Parts: sequence; structure tokens; C-alpha cells
Amino acid sequence: MMSRSYTNLLDLASGNFPVMGPVRERKRLTRVMTVPGVVSELDDDQANSVNSDVHSSVNQDRIIIVANQLPVKAKRGPDNKGWSFNWDDYSLLLQLKDGLPEEMEVLYVGSLKIDVDINEQDEVSSVLLEKFKCVPAFLPPEIFNKFYHGFCKQHLWSLFHYMLPYSANHGGRFDRSLWEAYVAANKIFSQRVIEVINPEDDYIWIHDYHLMVLPTFLRRRFNRLRMGFFLHSPFPSSEIYRTSPVREEILKALLNSDLIGFHTFDYARHFLSCCSRMLGLEYQSKRGYIGLEYYGRTIGIKIMPVGVHMEQIESALRVADKESRIHEFKQKFDGKTVLLGVDDMDVFKGVNLKLLAMEQMLKQHPKWQGRAVLVQITNPARGRGKDLEDTQAEIQASCKRINEMFGKPGYEPIVFIDRPISLTERVAYYTIAECVVVTAVRDGMNLTPYEYIACRQGVSESASSSESNGPKKSMLVVSEFIGCSPSLSGAIRVNPWNCEATAEAMNKAISMADAETQLQHEKHYRYVSSHDVAFWSRSFFQDMERTCKDHFRRRCWGIGLSFGFRVVALDPNFRKLSIDHIESVYVRSKNRAILLDYDGTVMPQTSHNKTPNAEVISIVNRLLGDTKNTVFVVSGRGKESLDKWFSPCKKLGIAAEHGYFMRWSSDDKWEVCGPNSEFRWKQIAEPVMRLYTEATDGSSIETKESALVWHHRDADPSFGSSQAKEMLDHLESVLANEPVTVKSGQFIIDVKPQGVSKGVVAEKVFTTMAESGKQADFVLCIGDDRSDEEMFEIISSAISSGILSSNTSVFACTVGQKPSKAKYYLDDPAEVINMLEALADASDPGSFTDTESDISL
Repeated sequence: MMSRSYTNLLDLASGNFPVMGPVRERKRLTRVMTVPGVVSELDDDQANSVNSDVHSSVNQDRIIIVANQLPVKAKRGPDNKGWSFNWDDYSLLLQLKDGLPEEMEVLYVGSLKIDVDINEQDEVSSVLLEKFKCVPAFLPPEIFNKFYHGFCKQHLWSLFHYMLPYSANHGGRFDRSLWEAYVAANKIFSQRVIEVINPEDDYIWIHDYHLMVLPTFLRRRFNRLRMGFFLHSPFPSSEIYRTSPVREEILKALLNSDLIGFHTFDYARHFLSCCSRMLGLEYQSKRGYIGLEYYGRTIGIKIMPVGVHMEQIESALRVADKESRIHEFKQKFDGKTVLLGVDDMDVFKGVNLKLLAMEQMLKQHPKWQGRAVLVQITNPARGRGKDLEDTQAEIQASCKRINEMFGKPGYEPIVFIDRPISLTERVAYYTIAECVVVTAVRDGMNLTPYEYIACRQGVSESASSSESNGPKKSMLVVSEFIGCSPSLSGAIRVNPWNCEATAEAMNKAISMADAETQLQHEKHYRYVSSHDVAFWSRSFFQDMERTCKDHFRRRCWGIGLSFGFRVVALDPNFRKLSIDHIESVYVRSKNRAILLDYDGTVMPQTSHNKTPNAEVISIVNRLLGDTKNTVFVVSGRGKESLDKWFSPCKKLGIAAEHGYFMRWSSDDKWEVCGPNSEFRWKQIAEPVMRLYTEATDGSSIETKESALVWHHRDADPSFGSSQAKEMLDHLESVLANEPVTVKSGQFIIDVKPQGVSKGVVAEKVFTTMAESGKQADFVLCIGDDRSDEEMFEIISSAISSGILSSNTSVFACTVGQKPSKAKYYLDDPAEVINMLEALADASDPGSFTDTESDISL
């Protein structure tokens, strides 16, 4: 089955589109009681969120859609008394219901476009909840202005559209009071959600950049909440996003969602790059689904552009046809070739660049003078500021100049419509236009091309339309910087900043043969009609279900303060190692195997001096002094370093270089556990590694006796990861006939002989003990990275093969709360040392005399 996580651009190019699978039926059950609550302050210490381990016995499918504005329109009643409300049929939030299961209850949380007096808010809330299932969030005027016109429009909107405040007069400097208002507004939204939520039964779907920190407020209260977020604007490259003073707060807040959606792969790629560079997170793709591992939770990344509401457009076409608007416009522009632009009035839509391109086309191709008309519809501005005023003045000046230059009686090359127009009027213009031109310099998801394609297809029963029964054709000139551009493979893509190239594209579009425009239209219409708004919402919801399916199986803890809050999700059997418990089992056991990793386990990774201190040596020797114990250090380090560091520990077993070299005590010789080799493969692998090292700043090669390791921790995260993947393929290819394995690890590529692993060491220790009549009845195995997982994995197979008894007490323990094959964890090396010291204290004191002299360094 094809993945629903993204749209395959190769399929789009060929005109082949996936079909969404059917939605499974659900049983509708009665509503259960809601859970009231008040969100705690962001900077408080109440990290212990609601954490019920028992799933609700009543299963009610309901989704709460949270957005800045509710999909309702409000106006004052007669005599300025009371309010009347009705649905906003053009709202995307209302349209997306078509893709959700019919039985699913939909609840909306958002603000109203009008101010409601505080004395009327309770009454308005009651009416909206009862009649529209809407919960209004009332923002005080002082918060709203700073939240919406301040932080949202001045900071986020500008940042996400690549406008940086290089000077105080250009965008404005960062104002922390605006950020505080943004947080306060998001908190108000969260309070309204919490008033109506069933945390174990409801889904939450949050929309757009106005509410990017809302996931943290909700996750703090409900650890297992099933929550998705979709960003309708672009997400900028990491170089742009990293300029925000609150960059990490927003990223971490978003990562409290379960699924994060974007229109295009570019936007998702930028987000993933920010997570990598700022938080050190790496993403993985499995069966087409992209996931980010974050403290045991897998956060899904969804790539799916929004579509249009086909029924609404077809209905508007019927009305336009019935009212003869289409016929009226055809007569008005009879004998003219109409190019159409439909844009919001803001600085990013590139309207003036379009006008300049039209001017250039009329100059370069005089045949269009008197024939080509650009109808530019501009919707009212939603923002404000000097930049917008300058843009409006520039557009008006260009329209006047071009019309004076090329206009004549009965002909105006630019028809500028600067007023709100109805959908009926808009679709009439779409129907008569030979080409739609979109020159936005940066836009999240511009639906104008989709609407145009649907209108050019027409409605089959529209008999009065002269084109209804003829060939359908359309042509598009679109900016390569808009979200819908990748899905329109037949459009002419342009760089809107290059007015000359845009002019040539416009000329090409209206000069193209009918047969070609017909083929392009058919391809585009197949996509637009199958990938409508219902397809988008259904796909997002199905991916949210898939991402959240294990929520109630896992155990969750909330940790951290403020926007550093995150949820750690672990397997139900994964728990912290209790020192009292392991100590009591330790005392009762007779034959113990203790296997310890070194770096990151008994020695912190951040420590510059890697030599074990006197405390570690003392604890190890006390453990060795108990004749019931067999103790091994199993490390990836070389045998010379380990031999030197643990020279005071005469009875300590050491496995170096992941077990290639092994000895049972300092009196024994090192034995080679891997295949005897002359390491001729190094002559092949080392030049390849050197090549990548020279090309990758910050990388290095570590040469071991039995292995070669390429490190890229200090390289650029994206470039280092890319180089590592390419090197892995390169080495696997050139070493295909050599007795080695090539593996990737955490910021490393490791080449070592086949059959060498820490798991083999563990198996050999257990086997040797069993063969000597001292089968281990107690196993403690501790490590912190991927190579140690091999030890944890071998334990279960050792029990099934009889090397270990089924009654053996096993304590496989990883360092740090993270997904692991181990069943226990300790937080850091300090806790490991404390635990080992407790075991040393519980050891048989009568055996210490043999090693007392070995304790000192």
C-alpha cells in the first residue's frame, strides 16, 4: 500500500495519483463527562501531569480542532442588541469535516473576529457551544493586539517569509513583550480546550503559526493526549529560522505534538534541519513515513498539500452561470486574451512584480498590445504597517503608468480590482481567463491555481457555457516559491524576481497550442479533483491515528520546566533500576556475571580525562574481591588504554575493541576472538575514509588495531550525516568481498571484522562460566549506546539455549531514559557508580584481603 505521508512528485509528474483507502466505520457512543482544569503557569514546577494508566472504558470518537479563528461569522442583532451567528462556508476548518468519519463529533476552539463585551461572553459561549459546537477563546484587547498584530504578523509571519529585521525600520526589532503576549494567548486557548476535553478519547488538531506553543500547554496537563499540528505557512530554512530569539522554545513546543504537517517537502526538510542543528535530533524514514525520535516518542512528519473544496466551486459555477456573470465577462473582454491574478494584498504576493512582467511582455511582444489584458484581483489586506502602505502605493503607480503607456479607447491592459469580490464573481473570472499568473515571492499554500483548474473544467450540466461541451484547457504561470508549485508539473514555473523571464513565460502560456494546454489541463485536473480538501484532512487524520496507536500501551513521564517540558514515553516493562531490589537479589545469588561498558557508563561522555578515578578502581576491586563475581569491562577502546587504566585491577576481565581482544585477568594473555586477519582490508577502507575526511570539515579517522572508525560529531550536522550515508554505501561496495562489517552509529561509521561484537563477548562469558560448573544465576549488564544493545539482545537467546538458566536474575540496564532492549535504566554514570558501590558494600567482606593491595593507584 502506498504511503499517505507524502505526495510522490514523480507520480504527479506522470499524472498518476494515489487513491486514498476507504475510511473504516466506527461505532458512535454517547458523550462522557469532560475533565475540567486550569493550566498551571509555564514557569512553575508542576511537571507531574495528568498521567492515568487506565484507558477510558467508553470509546468516543471526537476531534477538537483548534485555530486562531472559529469558522463562524458574527454580527450584532437589531438595535445593536444581542448577536447572530452563522457558519463561514469558506473556512477551511469547516470544509475539512468532509474528510473525517461521518460519525465523528467535531468541536472547534478559536477566537471570533469581533470583540465581545465581557458581560456577554458567557451567553455567547453558551450559544456557540449549543448550536455550532464552537468554544470561543476571548482574548483581552491588549493581549490580542500584541499577539496577532505584534508577534504573529511582525515576527513569525515575517520570519517564515524570509524577511529579517536588519534595521529597526525594516520589520522592527524583537520585542519580548510581544512574545509574552503570544504565550499568554496560547495559554488562553489551552484553557478553553481543557474545559471541554476528554483526554483519553479526543484527538486534537491544531492549525497554523498562531498556536505553535499550544502543544506544550496541553501536553503538560495530559501526557497521552493524541495531538496533531499543521502549519499552513512556509517553514524557513534553518539559517533564517535560527535568527529568532525564541527558536528553541517554539521547536520544543511543536515536538510535544504527535504529528506535524507541512505543505511541501521543502518546508518539512527545513524543520528537520532545525531539529538536527539545534536539538541534535535525527529523523528516519520507514516504509515512507518520516519520524523523529524524541525521548522515546516517535513524532510523525506529514507532507501533504491542502486541496480545494470541489463541491463549493462547482456550486459557485452554477450560480455564476445562472446569473449570467460568465456571459457578462465574456462580452466585456470579447476579442481579448485574459490573464488573471488573484492575490491577497501583502508584501509577499509579488503583485507589482507581476505588473512589471506584464509591462515587459507588452514591450517585447507588441502583438499583444490591444489584445492581452491582465485582470488583477486583490483581496483586502489582513496586516498593516509601512511596508504594506508602500506596496499598495507602488502597485497603484504601476497600474497607472502601464495603462497610460499602452491603453487606448476601449482597452486597458491592467484591470485592477481592489475590493472584496464574491466567490461567484471570482469563478466567473477564472472561467474566462486563458492563463492564471501567480508571482508570490514566498507563499505557504496558494490555492488560486487549483480553483482556476476546477473552474476551467466547468460543470457538465452547465449548458449555457460555450466551453462546457468542448475541450477543456488551462495554463498556469506560477512562482517556484509557492507551496502548490511541486504538485503542478505542467505549469510554467518562474522566478518572480526575474521580470523578463516571467514576461516570456506569460507570452508562452497564452501562445501555446490548444492541444498542449488541453493535455496539461487534464493532468492538473486529475490531481486537483482527487486531492481535494477532504483527501487532505482524511490523510492527516489517518496518519494521526497511526502515530498515536501505542499511546495507551506506553508509560509516560513529564519532565522539564517552561518550554523545555517534554514527555518521556517508555515501554511498560522498562523501568528504573531499583538499587534496593538489585542489592537484595545480588546478596542471594551464588554465581554472578557483571559486564560493564566504559565510556558513557562508568565514565561520563563529557569528561576530558578518560582515566578512571580512585573511586571507580576501588569499587571494581571490591567487586572482584568477592569470589562469586566475574567482572568484565567490555569497551570499544583499544587494549593498551584499558590495560593501563585498569592495571590495579588484577582479576578484571577486559574485552577491548568491542571484543576483538579479550582476556580474563591481567595474568592471562590477550586472545583474539575475531577471525585471524592481516587486515588487508584497511588498505582499501582507509583511503576511502581519508577522502571523505578531507572533504568534510570537522571529521576524523580513529585507527584501532582491529577496526577503523570515522567520526563526524564535530562536522556540520546535515553535511556530516549526508557524507556518512554516502560513505557507508561506498565502503559496503568496495569491501563487499572482505570479511568485515560496515555499520553506522551515533556520529560514526565503524568498519570491523565480521563476528566481532559485545554480544559475542557476553555469550562467551556465560558459556565459560556454565562449562566450569558456575552457571550464572545473576547477570548485570550495563551500557549506553547501540553496541551495548548487542549484549542485551544476547541474554534472551542465552536463556533459550540453556547457557543461562530460566531462573537467572537478569538486570540488563541502559544509561539514560531512551528506547532500548534493556528492561532497566539508570539516568547517568553517577547513578551507575552509586549502584555498583551498593553492590560492592553488599559483597562478602571475607574475600577482600586478596585485593586490598591493588586498590591504590
